[in-house]
Amino acid sequence: MLHLRILSPAAMTDDILEVLETDDAVTGLVLVRGAALRPPGDLITAQIAREAANDLVARLRAMRVHQEGSIEIDQVGTWLSRSGFEAEVRTPGSSTDSVVWAQVAQRAYDETELNWTYLSFLTLAIIIASIAIVTDSQILTVGAMVLGPEFGPIAALGVALVRRRFVLLRLALRTLVFGFVAAIGVTIVLALIGRALGWITVAQVTGPRPATHFIYTPDKWSFIVAVVAGAAGVLSITSAKSLGLAGVFISVTTVPAAGNIALGVAIADGATVWGSLAQLLVNIVGMAIAGWLTLLLQQALWSRVSVRRAKHLAVPRRMV
Repeated sequence: MLHLRILSPAAMTDDILEVLETDDAVTGLVLVRGAALRPPGDLITAQIAREAANDLVARLRAMRVHQEGSIEIDQVGTWLSRSGFEAEVRTPGSSTDSVVWAQVAQRAYDETELNWTYLSFLTLAIIIASIAIVTDSQILTVGAMVLGPEFGPIAALGVALVRRRFVLLRLALRTLVFGFVAAIGVTIVLALIGRALGWITVAQVTGPRPATHFIYTPDKWSFIVAVVAGAAGVLSITSAKSLGLAGVFISVTTVPAAGNIALGVAIADGATVWGSLAQLLVNIVGMAIAGWLTLLLQQALWSRVSVRRAKHLAVPRRMV
């Protein structure tokens, strides 16, 4: 179940209540008139079946409720309600599989913000990846993969294309490009310092590295893994069960490839730089394409569910 909270101008309250009262997916409907001070108006709360969230939000947006007041949607962790159970049973679709596009879009905008926290995590992850390459450590490589925050803007690319949010697309591209350029630049400076101190040698970067050789040798499997991981990551952030993101981070080598680019520049080895850059681009493109296709499929499937809901709403209320 989801908790719906609406701050409504008084003139719109009755129309909003009509929308909510006539939908079988709504239960626990509460109205407190005059409760809102800024903007002035009424407070409406309700519990809604997750499967119905997109249709209800679309109807409320069509009424410009989000322009005159506000709409908030929260996940209800634990609930005990016979009427809520009946509302879920009456609503077509699966609550776990359902995609609440308003939540997905909000998360996409939040995770594509180019801020100090994002840049710090990405820079620290690439620094650790560079150390992992110098020491040929698989453990440090995995740690760098998990620490990297780059999947957020990569997934946002798919959201932007599917939902036609072109401002989001621009923000995601900016965050990806500027984030990696800035983080790699910082790592290059540190690598040059390490080389000047004798801590990093050419042999450590270009010599045999059995544990981390895959970082700069992209092949067909690199793209396949990126596609599979991208699809799994999008499913994790759009479904009610956010599982598998750690596995996505560990599966792809975007951060280690960026770390190897920095080391390649520091030792002036073009083969290392270009091989790592190819690996980085293969991973980003593969995940972006997979995320877009997965979201496109989810949107198509839930469009069919919306049609089923419209047919059900035309039938008198059914008892469970």
